[in-house]
Amino acid sequence: MLSRRQCTYVTALSYLILEILIRNVKGLNVCTSGSATSCEECLLIHPSCAWCAQEEFGSPRTLTSRCDLNQNLQKRGCESQFIESPRSSSTVLENVPLSSKGSGPTQYDVVQIIPQKIALNLRPGDQTWFEVQVRQVEDYPVDLYYLMDLSLSMKDDLDTIRNLGTKLAEEMKKLTSNFRLGFGAFVDKNMSPFSYTASKYQSNPCNGYKLFPNCVPSFGFRHLLSLTDKVDMFNKEVQKQMVSRNRDAPEGGFDAILQAAVCKERIGWREEAYHLLVFATDDVPHLALDGKLGGLVEPHDGQCHLNEKSEYSASTRMDYPSLALLGEKLAENNIFLIFAVTKKLYVIYKNFTALIPSTTVEILDQDSKNIIQLIVNAYNNIRSQVELTVWDHPADISLSFTATCQDGRPLSGLRKCADLKIGDTVSFNVSVEARGCPGPDQQQSFTIKPAGFKDRLDALVNYRCDCGCTQLTQPNSSRCSSAGTDTCGTCRCEPGYLGTRCECQEGEAGSLHLAACREAEGKQVCSGRGECRCNQCLCYESEFGKIYGTFCECDDFSCARHKGILCSGHGECHCGECKCYAGYIGDNCNCSTETASCLSGDGQMCSGRGFCVCGSCQCTEPGAFGDTCEKCPTCPDACGTKRECVECRLFGSGKLADNQTCQRLCKDEIVTVETLRSDDQNAVLCLYKTESDCVMKFTYSEHANGQSVLTALKEPECAAAPDALTVLLAVVGSILAIGMALLAVWKLVITVHDRREFSRFQTARSRARYEMASNPLYKQPISTHAVETVFNMTTKSYNGAVH
Repeated sequence: MLSRRQCTYVTALSYLILEILIRNVKGLNVCTSGSATSCEECLLIHPSCAWCAQEEFGSPRTLTSRCDLNQNLQKRGCESQFIESPRSSSTVLENVPLSSKGSGPTQYDVVQIIPQKIALNLRPGDQTWFEVQVRQVEDYPVDLYYLMDLSLSMKDDLDTIRNLGTKLAEEMKKLTSNFRLGFGAFVDKNMSPFSYTASKYQSNPCNGYKLFPNCVPSFGFRHLLSLTDKVDMFNKEVQKQMVSRNRDAPEGGFDAILQAAVCKERIGWREEAYHLLVFATDDVPHLALDGKLGGLVEPHDGQCHLNEKSEYSASTRMDYPSLALLGEKLAENNIFLIFAVTKKLYVIYKNFTALIPSTTVEILDQDSKNIIQLIVNAYNNIRSQVELTVWDHPADISLSFTATCQDGRPLSGLRKCADLKIGDTVSFNVSVEARGCPGPDQQQSFTIKPAGFKDRLDALVNYRCDCGCTQLTQPNSSRCSSAGTDTCGTCRCEPGYLGTRCECQEGEAGSLHLAACREAEGKQVCSGRGECRCNQCLCYESEFGKIYGTFCECDDFSCARHKGILCSGHGECHCGECKCYAGYIGDNCNCSTETASCLSGDGQMCSGRGFCVCGSCQCTEPGAFGDTCEKCPTCPDACGTKRECVECRLFGSGKLADNQTCQRLCKDEIVTVETLRSDDQNAVLCLYKTESDCVMKFTYSEHANGQSVLTALKEPECAAAPDALTVLLAVVGSILAIGMALLAVWKLVITVHDRREFSRFQTARSRARYEMASNPLYKQPISTHAVETVFNMTTKSYNGAVH
């Protein structure tokens, strides 16, 4: 958590940074551009603006602005004691220490918030801050008012709470030693259409209702028991009660809540206690404008209307209260409202809690048997959180909160801390800023309260819209030629008088005298950038620079610019013309005459691929680029230029082998790879033959960031000599292979030939057998010998025939 001194330092530093930014950025000096003619007007322009009340200030030929940044005024000769620049501040007026316990002899002097009173002095637009600390003290007194729905549907609940007082007091004694309990009941407005109004229902609305034939007449709200520490009285009062009956489903509970909140004396709320209002019901409430159904058009006035019988007397005269009115009165009387409703109504009443501050909702069993635990849980939830509320907030003051809870971390924009234990202390940083001045001698105030607490912080607000120098105002001052009022260093002339000292009269400013303030006939008086006073031009001050000259015709900001910079930053502006520094030429001094920036690493002008113009290279070789046209992947000499870098960087050879020359000229990144990629369309493939008749390959490419990259093989590609053994084996293998092939062919031919001849033989043999079978000379042999004899004879005869 930042200390007060640290926060003051941070605030002062923030304004210092703001003033520096406004002073250094042309056109953003709101102080001089505001054309303030008085100290009060100057203070309203911006919180960084200051007014110089020194009598002799500025140039006599210039309408010097007395409203400017504090630093500028001092640089221009205004002494610090004459500078009016009030700041916002806060002063603690009452700061009683926080208490640690709520009950006992000092219970009426318990303090749960510090400080208790502060004074704020606010200059419009200038922030200040203060710190608020809150502590929930132990054993703080508690007042609990039990407000119960006594419509017919709550009969079983009434039976359950008949001994509620004793049990509840026993449980609450564990949390506080000072506990009081009260009781009230409600049904609804006793009029149509909200209740039964026929004559037979006047004394018994349950007349004819078989399930429960007897009940008491309907009523809006009835206060039954003021807050007391005698819990037996609570039990006795509850046991006397009987349920009633209304006609529609919604109940008139919001009428009862409002009366229980605003009738403080009748209910008995103590100033020095927590105020808990338990609202028990099993149905939805009537809201504002529902009363129109019964002809009630008068809005609720938010006042107490309990008669001598402690009953709500305006029930049939005014409408139901609105949520806004209900929330306002509960907060005004520091009352925590606890909705104890059945489960089916939880979502509806949960939505109400978002609209009514300091309100919680708990789920009530159908017969209210969990009411004690419900109240204890709600009380613990209430005591576990702290939330700041603002009352009587002036419309022209803005507040912003930063909470620092138990974890010690500042949470900007929050004014609430939760999950606290009794006795924990939390702090809130509150920033305050006034947006305007309400009027002379008008004082405002506002209050900051933790929700549901009686403790409060009162803030008194004074506005710092006046200047101290106005107290020294002198009418008819001799400094103002006795024709004006001297106030805060300036003269306010009487009607008919002009000039910084009221030294001229209006008649002297005629056309003849105005001619002395024109550069030529037909031109504007003082070039439209000044005023003609007493036959001479007084030039206006400009936030952009200085206006000067006899007729205000010159300035130091209307010269040519380059890229938004006056005279390119290489010259000065004199009466609309740039006067260039040495080494620069041109209308806006943007052209440098130096050529050193155009020299490439090898000493050539623009690498021999362009010309040096205004200190920058303009490349003429297609594809060349770079500050000195040194990059050109598509140029014919690109591979040759990069080859020398590859040789010297990778292999320490070539023309640039000298280390100093190589490092100076070869700054490209070289990446070595095993295999070059061939799919990069943006890369140029370069090859060259080394001294050992090897081929070196590399690619040259330019990245998008302008960096040249060379990707080269780790080693050149060289042709290797053939191995003799390999050649011999290859020759022998070839001979054997050819021989085997020839043998295979020969074998194939022979096989085919043999098969063909055998086929012929088989055919001839078959033919020979046929012929023998049809020979008429042939006879079948009878015996072997006969056959042989015949055969022999045949043979001989045949042979003889042949011979």
